[in-house]
Amino acid sequence: MNLARWPKVEELREKLNGKAKAESGYRFYLLYDKVYRKDFLEAAYAKCRTNDGAPGVDGETFADIEAYGVGKYLEELAGELKAKRYQPGPVRRVMIEKENQPGKYRPLGIPNIRDRIVQQAVVLLLSPIFEADFPEEM
Repeated sequence: MNLARWPKVEELREKLNGKAKAESGYRFYLLYDKVYRKDFLEAAYAKCRTNDGAPGVDGETFADIEAYGVGKYLEELAGELKAKRYQPGPVRRVMIEKENQPGKYRPLGIPNIRDRIVQQAVVLLLSPIFEADFPEEM
């Protein structure tokens, strides 16, 4: 995903990655407040929207969120995260056929879109830190 629409997200990710590379033993504290930043949630929503996907247990779709208002939806989610009231919802479980074994199935968990947005915001924040641990040639 191109983060050019969110330059501050891109800038923070670069700083985190640079710090992690420069000081491998450094411990990052106080990252939680970045997860509920408006730009992080917007970038996370855009990533989830690109992936699309089926609705979770709550049945909520991206169309429902857009009809409600993406800005309002993300603002409410940010409020829950900031107040530390956010609780992930149950995951919808479906059985999908294994590609290499016809007739055999495996379980797949489908979280609510709301939970996918939070998960993606956390990935946006943490991946540059952990990527620093991998060798360049990988």
